[in-house]
Amino acid sequence: MTHDCSFLDDVGVAVSYTESDRQSHAADFGGEAFDLAVTPDAVVRPESTAEVSAVLSAATDRGVPVTPYAGGTSLEGNPVPAHQGISMDMMEMDAVLDVRPDDFQIDVEPGVIGSSINEAVEEHGLFFPPMPAANDIATIGGMIVNDASGMTTVKYGEVGDWVLELEVVLADGSVITTGSTAIKTSSGYNLLDLFVGSEGTLGVVTRATLELERLPEQTRGGRAIFPTLDAATEAVFDAVRSGVDVATIELIDDLSARMANAHLDTGLPDAPMVFLEFHSPGVETAVSRCRSAFERHDVDRFEIATDDERMDDLWTARRELAIALQTYDPDRRPLHPGDVTVPISEYPAIIRYAKSLAEEHDLLVPCFGHAGDGNVHYSVFVDHDDPEMVVRGEDVYRHIVEKAIDCGGTATGEHGVGLGKREYLTAEHGESGVEAMRRIKRALDPHDTLNPGKIFPETAEGERVREDEG
Repeated sequence: MTHDCSFLDDVGVAVSYTESDRQSHAADFGGEAFDLAVTPDAVVRPESTAEVSAVLSAATDRGVPVTPYAGGTSLEGNPVPAHQGISMDMMEMDAVLDVRPDDFQIDVEPGVIGSSINEAVEEHGLFFPPMPAANDIATIGGMIVNDASGMTTVKYGEVGDWVLELEVVLADGSVITTGSTAIKTSSGYNLLDLFVGSEGTLGVVTRATLELERLPEQTRGGRAIFPTLDAATEAVFDAVRSGVDVATIELIDDLSARMANAHLDTGLPDAPMVFLEFHSPGVETAVSRCRSAFERHDVDRFEIATDDERMDDLWTARRELAIALQTYDPDRRPLHPGDVTVPISEYPAIIRYAKSLAEEHDLLVPCFGHAGDGNVHYSVFVDHDDPEMVVRGEDVYRHIVEKAIDCGGTATGEHGVGLGKREYLTAEHGESGVEAMRRIKRALDPHDTLNPGKIFPETAEGERVREDEG
């Protein structure tokens, strides 16, 4: 339903009702690619915490939903304004507020692009380790509320592991600070982690204090090619289980390699590959131990780059894979983006399961991703004009998610629940667990002002998780 947002003209914040602005905030990357789009009634661009507070207070008083929006790089429709209302664009709040190299800390506003953080601290010999692959276009606010992660998670963990303190505006306009700039605290409830990964459903982040790390003195990277996919996945498990100090360990299967070759004409073999990066100290020892682990699984080629330029060449296929998948077959497009994560001991098995489903249903299902932390990205390719093929594809997609949950994993390792994964929440957390989440949502946002329609299974039917609905 549409909402009267004319009250925004009196709030003192930049607001737009133009068709072009509204359409540009109707979807994220996933929404555009997978036909999940809803046009908001208005777009606001706050420039301060006070303006965010004023908008939320006024919107809650009038029952108008507000959906935070930033870079739009998410993949599950997380910032799609499912119930229309206001799209709150946070990109004007893009300041690096303070760098404290002695404390290994930086204060930033939520609209800061990830790569800008590293640019701001590089002169101090520091960096922010857990950047996702899209850090040159994704904002830190989006990374925090989706608890993003990326290629270096196996060594450095998720974005949320590096967040020390947040300033958050609640639905009623009140402003709170969670966490501490101390390296640890055991004071009170851990509200910080409540907002990390909340997808903008509990509050709007307006400032973040992040922990930093020293830049590695030495970085080595390369690529290994395997005769079979089983050999590649077992080698990854062996390396991680053996404690090899690897910063990045990424898999692409032979189908993904073929798609990358078609897009880039790299001349690579259509074979399973593992991409690697090692950070000091002890780089040479880590490389040697990894080589030994891979040789136990009949690696065909283990190549370590001698310089940064060569390392970039070796990594090109992995970095361009997302685009390669979209352009591979003009008649078939991927269904929803898959990103299950399983315990590392289950990693070879979940890959085998996905490929067996692909063969059984006669579908293309490339598997790739952050192998070192058990994260499997997969796409199911279907002709969207063929209803029977779409049904087969949905079955494959669903079975992979269910298998991941059954073996102790999760439906989403880093993309969030958004619109796309709501149906799996109860299977993963149980009805009592989901109800506990609902209670938190109702307590902090009783009128369901903030990003309604996300996360909870019942909101797929257009409901809102409001206190007055019980």
